[in-house]
Amino acid sequence: MTAPLRAFMRTESGSAGVLVAAIAAALIWANVDPAGYGRVWGTELALRVGGWELAYDLRTWVNSGLMTLFFLVVGLEARREFDLGDLRDRRRFVLPLAAGLAGMVIPVVIYLAVNRGGPGAQGWGVAMSTDTALALGLLALVGRGVPEQARAFLLTVFVVDDLAALVIIAVAYSEHIVLMPLLLAVTVFGLLLGLRALRVRRGIVYAPFCVLLWYLMLRSGVDPVVSGLAIGLTATAYTPARGALEAASGLFKLFREQPTAELARSASLGLTQTLSPNERLQRMYHPWSSFLIVPLFGLANAGIPIDGPFLVRAFTSPITLGILAGYVLGKPIAVAGTAWLVTRLSGRRVRPGAGWAAVLGSGTIAGIGFTVSLLIASLAFTGDDLAEAKLGVLAAAVLASLGTWVVYRVTALLPKPRRARALLGDADVLVDLIPPVDVTVDHVRGAAGASVTVVEYGDFQCPYCGQAEPVVRELLADADLRYVWRHLPLTDVHPQAQLAAEASEAAAAQGAFWPMHDLLLDHQDELKPMDLVRYAERLGLDRQRFHEDLMDHVHAARIAQDLESADLSGVSGTPTFFINGRRHYGAYDIATLTEAVKVARIRAVIGTSTASPPGGRSAG
Repeated sequence: MTAPLRAFMRTESGSAGVLVAAIAAALIWANVDPAGYGRVWGTELALRVGGWELAYDLRTWVNSGLMTLFFLVVGLEARREFDLGDLRDRRRFVLPLAAGLAGMVIPVVIYLAVNRGGPGAQGWGVAMSTDTALALGLLALVGRGVPEQARAFLLTVFVVDDLAALVIIAVAYSEHIVLMPLLLAVTVFGLLLGLRALRVRRGIVYAPFCVLLWYLMLRSGVDPVVSGLAIGLTATAYTPARGALEAASGLFKLFREQPTAELARSASLGLTQTLSPNERLQRMYHPWSSFLIVPLFGLANAGIPIDGPFLVRAFTSPITLGILAGYVLGKPIAVAGTAWLVTRLSGRRVRPGAGWAAVLGSGTIAGIGFTVSLLIASLAFTGDDLAEAKLGVLAAAVLASLGTWVVYRVTALLPKPRRARALLGDADVLVDLIPPVDVTVDHVRGAAGASVTVVEYGDFQCPYCGQAEPVVRELLADADLRYVWRHLPLTDVHPQAQLAAEASEAAAAQGAFWPMHDLLLDHQDELKPMDLVRYAERLGLDRQRFHEDLMDHVHAARIAQDLESADLSGVSGTPTFFINGRRHYGAYDIATLTEAVKVARIRAVIGTSTASPPGGRSAG
């Protein structure tokens, strides 16, 4: 999993509780004081400048204004998955694309079959979209122990779902489209693309164009939330380049020498601009979207007065029943069925990145629709029909959560090998490490035939590498694990790191790489040339040869080779770990790394049981 994806899911899961609380508050409010609930959200809020006025009620400002930022985040996540996630291998997009589209079409067909020709047929779009935040949050509660691969597959399907839903809102649920504002909106969007092509990095330059794009979409009759999605899709994502980080480090050094306001501003801008536009926008808007905007949307839209007669009428209404059937039955049938069909038709060349239990659980939890569903319901219905649609959406969320709990509860009862396969699957892992581990070149420690290989890009002067070293040594107690060290001396912040790396290679030339490696990490504050020579003497090395190798930089080319590998693998900081060729993101404490190693070993065992191991060089 990519680091951005992991961060995204943690934020979504954490915000689910806030959203559930907002839904509960809306229901209580609407039943305790229905008149007050309607009055507050019907309050007009107007912006006036001279004779120009923009006036809507509070609910509309939330639904068409603030929710634009929600869909901006959706677009950012979609773009990030294409640039950094598994979808950078475009073939991996085939299955989630098919599952996401089928997960919309089949529920809509079911809804229309229940409502065939009735007045509720116009609300067919209510039953098609999954709520990413609520579904991921509830999955964390009802599907404890669900592997990250399942969440990744689920999120990818949801991204397709959200993108298609926005297109449908723009095409099917936009009335009285005015051509001129729409053409102007397209022109403004073209200007935004032009600014990006010119590498303009200042957000303040883009802001007026983004606001103007939203306003023109609003005036055109197309729901303006589409503008948020379009802007998000244009924001590229990439990991900071080592050269950019070194330039930022140079700016900080200038500030350190002359701490003036001007140099402070330059250093701050230099640091910020090493991050991709996608990352900066995510950090800015995602917490607001998850913890304020979506819960506020829930508070504004989920409130419906509930009493006995209403429940009887609603649960016999084709609108409510169509939504329930579409979500609770249609979603799992669509997601699991499409995954099975694509896998079969492709001869298993295209298959889910998770096991079948995880795929089925993704289908059941996809039956949770809220944000887009209520948005479409408010466009398609009014009065009692709207209340019935809202109840159907809320009831479907409860049943979908219960169904997901059952799937993972049954899976937990399986024997361990079958459970691992059911959750993790046997799809090939996308390898991030370039080149793979070569035992004739790399420094390898541990069992030669180990099922798990941990590669660390490290810097002998980096304090974080020093903190990670006890964890690595504890991991090496595992007899089925091997460890590889690759050099990444960050010379702009650690001036002695390069020579220390060359010292380790000079020791390697005399058969003592690992003893020198351990000494250097144990004495990170003593890496001057005289210290390095002293360590060589302590290890019984040929002092003269060692000293000459250092002075002549004999092994600098070997360090450069690892630096090139780091650049190809997208590594710019230390320590960075790869486990069986897959980059490890997040903490590197013993518990986190042990769990990552455990999952990698299970996947390796599953892989060797379904395919013969490749020959040639060992892959890291």
